[in-house]
Amino acid sequence: MSRLQGSKDFWIGALRVEGPAFAAAAAEAPPETPVLSCPGWTVTDLTLHLTRAYTWAQTAVNAGTATRPERHDPELPAGLTPAQWYRQEYDRLMALFDGLDPEAPAWNFAPQPKRAGFWPRRMALETAVHRWDAQLAIAAGEPIEAKLAADGVSEVLDTWLPAGRRVKPGQWHGVVQLTATDAAQDWFLRLRGEGVALLDTATILDHDDHHARAQVTGTASDLLLALMGRVSFDTVGVAGDRGLLDGLRVG
Repeated sequence: MSRLQGSKDFWIGALRVEGPAFAAAAAEAPPETPVLSCPGWTVTDLTLHLTRAYTWAQTAVNAGTATRPERHDPELPAGLTPAQWYRQEYDRLMALFDGLDPEAPAWNFAPQPKRAGFWPRRMALETAVHRWDAQLAIAAGEPIEAKLAADGVSEVLDTWLPAGRRVKPGQWHGVVQLTATDAAQDWFLRLRGEGVALLDTATILDHDDHHARAQVTGTASDLLLALMGRVSFDTVGVAGDRGLLDGLRVG
């Protein structure tokens, strides 16, 4: 079953931890340090990417409409280092989110209603994963906090996959069960060709065919990092049809 792990306050709280942690890890690495979990990127590239994600979130929220605004990824402003620009946009994002009405209209890529509450969740999870990337670059990767990571797994299943954001197209058929050992949570996901359905185990009837052809078990952090392409599914416990797992990757 998928359920939100928090609220606007929860996600803002996560950003207050993950944002500075990202900055600290990025500052510790020389600018051209490779980011092993993002092949071809340096720590500078990672910093600019996350900063532009913050500017895009601000654009989407400030537009105040469910229609997708035009996107222009800004260049590094003259006179600022990547670290300084990151801090500037992080502070602006936090100020925006502090006064945010989650029910206000705002475009996003989710199949759910276009509401501003999408963006604190998305930016908290974006920052947490990239904080892990930055820490990995300095050999200091710490797991994503269990409750936040479990919400990240839910986001992959209720937003990324239904929005068609798989890494590669394909046809998959069968039910996959994910179990977060440290978050007391299970998810059942039915793959139907290119489609996907997240099953609510509280409403599955006894005669429904929900037998899982693949079971994946691990910490919430490891599950999220595997779904986001940061670690191999070999780092978690897998039983059954491993081929179905290719239909779950979104990063």
